Amino acid sequence: MPERTIALVIHDGVQALDVAGPLDVFVEANESVGADQRYVIRVVGPDRGVVHASNGLAMVPDLGFAEAGCAFDTVLVAGGPSLPAQQSTDPAMLAWLCDWAVRAGRYGSICTGAFVLGRAGLLDGKTVSTHWKHADRLAREFPAAIVEPDRIHVRDGRLITSAGVTAGIDLALALVSEDHGADVALACARQLVVVAQRQGGQSQFSPMLVRPAPPGSALARLHDHVQHHLRDALPIERMAAVAGVSPRSLARLFAEELATTPHEFVLNARIDLARNLLESSDLPLKRIAFECGFGNAERMRAVFQRRLGISPLAYRGSFPASPRPAATPPSKMARP
Repeated sequence: MPERTIALVIHDGVQALDVAGPLDVFVEANESVGADQRYVIRVVGPDRGVVHASNGLAMVPDLGFAEAGCAFDTVLVAGGPSLPAQQSTDPAMLAWLCDWAVRAGRYGSICTGAFVLGRAGLLDGKTVSTHWKHADRLAREFPAAIVEPDRIHVRDGRLITSAGVTAGIDLALALVSEDHGADVALACARQLVVVAQRQGGQSQFSPMLVRPAPPGSALARLHDHVQHHLRDALPIERMAAVAGVSPRSLARLFAEELATTPHEFVLNARIDLARNLLESSDLPLKRIAFECGFGNAERMRAVFQRRLGISPLAYRGSFPASPRPAATPPSKMARP
């Protein structure tokens, strides 16, 4: 296989890790392949002048848009915190993407770089992902796109998009695996000390990472109760009693404060705990299913497949093979 050329598009306000993460993956892959199979990476920007990242880091593109007039195997647009709210996007960047991204064997975005692709008209009719915080905005701005709000990365034909920031590393590992095989991708992941390619269907973030409720509030009491009683049945009547409100008031609180339902919150918390136990322990699937409140392994498998697009067994297999501690299951933890 000949060398593969990669264009990584940057802009003022770019997220530094959206650039450095994928770059390090591709450079590391070059250490594991023959000289004629290496990646040739070009950072492309408005011109060869300094571009400042959102954290203040100064970057210098290899090529400006005007001189990057060649076909690349892969074109990726890095994201940036300010991209979703920008009223306008560099016309030269949009024109270059419309001209050259469509000629590439594959093109895509990291994090909020999806907004740039959308403004270039390259997301219509495509299934895409972005940072979970901006997924709703992406769906509103580009209604012709199918936005998956909780996917690490999504492939739709030649288009590949990723979730936020570090998910760009997962996207790059997926491309390395596609180009050079799983062994090379695994070697890269081990060298970079990252998870050996999280599957695209994995959840972007823990459902417990929500806006903290004021101490002593109804939602704070319920949050703590759910964390310590996932093995138990948690009907809305029981949760309402813990929170000290009516079921109707509880449903309204969840909708207003967390933009979800009590049922979805509990289900996501169960998935989250199951993920953690699958990642960190060798507990049997049926034990994990019981401890997380799924009841049995088959129901847990169905929920994982439906919500994350991957089975619990495949999820566990996506992590590096290494001795895992016998994690303390929730039933052995102290409960309030």
